[in-house]
Amino acid sequence: MRIRAALPDLPAALQRVGEQVLSAPAVVARATILETAERSGTSAATVTRFCRALGLPGYADLRLAMAEETGRSSAVAGWEIDIGREILPTDSLREMLDLITTADLRAIQETAAQLDLGEVEKAADAIATAGRVEVYGIGGSALVAGEMQLCLHRIGIPTWSWSDVHVGLTSAALLGPSDVAIAVSHSGATYETVEMLSAAGSRGATTVALTSYRNSALAEVADIVLTTAIHETTFRPDALAARHPQLIVLDLIYVAVAQRRYETTGVALNLTAQAVSAHRAVSPETARALKKEQR
Repeated sequence: MRIRAALPDLPAALQRVGEQVLSAPAVVARATILETAERSGTSAATVTRFCRALGLPGYADLRLAMAEETGRSSAVAGWEIDIGREILPTDSLREMLDLITTADLRAIQETAAQLDLGEVEKAADAIATAGRVEVYGIGGSALVAGEMQLCLHRIGIPTWSWSDVHVGLTSAALLGPSDVAIAVSHSGATYETVEMLSAAGSRGATTVALTSYRNSALAEVADIVLTTAIHETTFRPDALAARHPQLIVLDLIYVAVAQRRYETTGVALNLTAQAVSAHRAVSPETARALKKEQR
């Protein structure tokens, strides 16, 4: 359930219900509708509208969903971690590791649960037969875009990644109906990323948006929209916390593309492995000898 991502687009009263649910999901799982309404400073009717805004028939379904979510979080790797709490100056490395890992695992689980696999199918089909693929991302999203470029390039799909809007727009102008453009932006509001994807779409290319917000500007200009969930931790705001869920979605697309090009994928992986094999031939003995020479 994507309460966190849906929250900014909800009316103020529904946002208060959503904030209450996010702050205390275990409490909501046990509370009556009147208790949840009282805690959020709203009414039972508002809580019901909130449920329907999430696509749930009623409050009973929300309670069940929260019970499942809290059960999952308690079971993740056997930890009982409050993923919403702040990292304190006194926390040990183990405590910080458990908190970060649990938050990332929960975000990945929620992304998998709400991901539209029909949209993934469309994206994989388009990329598998594309003449050219371009991936756009600015700032931290450029790292994710670059990872996708490397994966597709290695299996023989002509792919480029652009983080500079001038070069990206120039390249987008040369795309056509047989090509695919993918844009990565957590917020979906980065102007340069929206501009590049829009330019690619105007040339007839199939456009794919990967974002945490379905109602974002980036989603508006895309043919295919893929969404992710996030869980922030201290020192890792939402844009940084989005990275692992984004990589999971793009990895799924990559594997689906490789599957569709099964024979050519195998050949390409073998050829590319052979191409760099000489650079992996250093034995432990050779490494020790090189180290001695450096001394």
